[in-house]
Amino acid sequence: MMKKIAIVLLMGIWMAGTVCGQTTANDLAALSMMQDGVISKRVSSHDTAGAGNDFIRIADKETRTIFDVKGAGMINHIWITMAPGPEALSRNDVILKMYWDGNTSPSVMAPIGPFFGQGWNESYTYSSLPLSASPVNGKGMVCYFSMPFAKGARIEIENQAGKEISHFYYYVDYVEMDRLPAKAGRFHAWYNKQLTETSKTEGENEWAIFGKPGNNTTGKDNYLIADIKGKGHFVGVNYYVHAPTPMWYGEGNDRIEIDGAKGTVLKGTGTEDYFNTAWCPKSIYEHPYYGYARVNNDIGWMGRTHLYRFNITDPFYFNTSFRFSIEHGHNNVLTLDLASVAYWYQPEAHAVPAIPSKEARQPMPMIDIGDIHRWRNEWRKSKGNDPKLWGNER
Repeated sequence: MMKKIAIVLLMGIWMAGTVCGQTTANDLAALSMMQDGVISKRVSSHDTAGAGNDFIRIADKETRTIFDVKGAGMINHIWITMAPGPEALSRNDVILKMYWDGNTSPSVMAPIGPFFGQGWNESYTYSSLPLSASPVNGKGMVCYFSMPFAKGARIEIENQAGKEISHFYYYVDYVEMDRLPAKAGRFHAWYNKQLTETSKTEGENEWAIFGKPGNNTTGKDNYLIADIKGKGHFVGVNYYVHAPTPMWYGEGNDRIEIDGAKGTVLKGTGTEDYFNTAWCPKSIYEHPYYGYARVNNDIGWMGRTHLYRFNITDPFYFNTSFRFSIEHGHNNVLTLDLASVAYWYQPEAHAVPAIPSKEARQPMPMIDIGDIHRWRNEWRKSKGNDPKLWGNER
């Protein structure tokens, strides 16, 4: 009897793990299951003349459609690389847009670098399950998120970089299907960026350095990661933090509000806790579901850090609304340059909000030893330049 039950359960796992051309991450058994009404297809930058010029050019201010398919299907792999590199052409200024089922407004809109997990126009390798950046130096951008569509799909690249993209290579692999599974959702992604303000009452009073800290019980003035209306499930975020202070930025708690006033609020205990780490880390760590893909190498936590968490086995489900925000320091006391790309699914394709302008997306500059020395000089001048002024006087 127990053997029969085990067989039934295993068959259920196989069938649940296979969604017409896309298998779940933790179910290799699903790869053995045969498919009906499904055929693999690809759209790429392949040179149809066979001359080996397997790329396209995208002029400044041009928007190019790289994928335009009618009917039902599911994108299961995207690979992109381009030149010039980040030192000459900002990945923050190349916008990726995706449209599902004939909609005229995009359900995915983000700069191409941050979408794939490359912040601040930097290029570095990292590895997660749905997104990665591969050698050389993270120039190969890869996505394995499943992206179903019932009536067609379109992907556009908008060049806002101020110069031509001379070499844009891409693969978009997908399966053409007779019809989508009944409950196949539509993929969404949205980019946000904000230079956060310091508390008007506390200043940058992190770790209670300047006195007793205030309280934040409502999430007011939190940095916004996602604000979604309707039914769906949230599946992850790339989060980019640039701190101009050596103070730890991660006392900021995450706050997830599900289904509005009649729903529930999930309250977190700290930035690093939400990202499954502990005690103010600043070391590279790459798990398939979460990690620190880029960390600062400056004094304390000054500099740039890229954190990611993908909710592969633990999505956040909602019926009417979903709002995800996070404090910038406890009680929002720190000025930080924050950016994020949120990823989720909904039953139908929705338009995502507009993203910040090119000017607003520009990364804040790095702080160097000269800046720190100038701060010290001004402090010493304000104290009379006494030779005993060492730097740790209060």
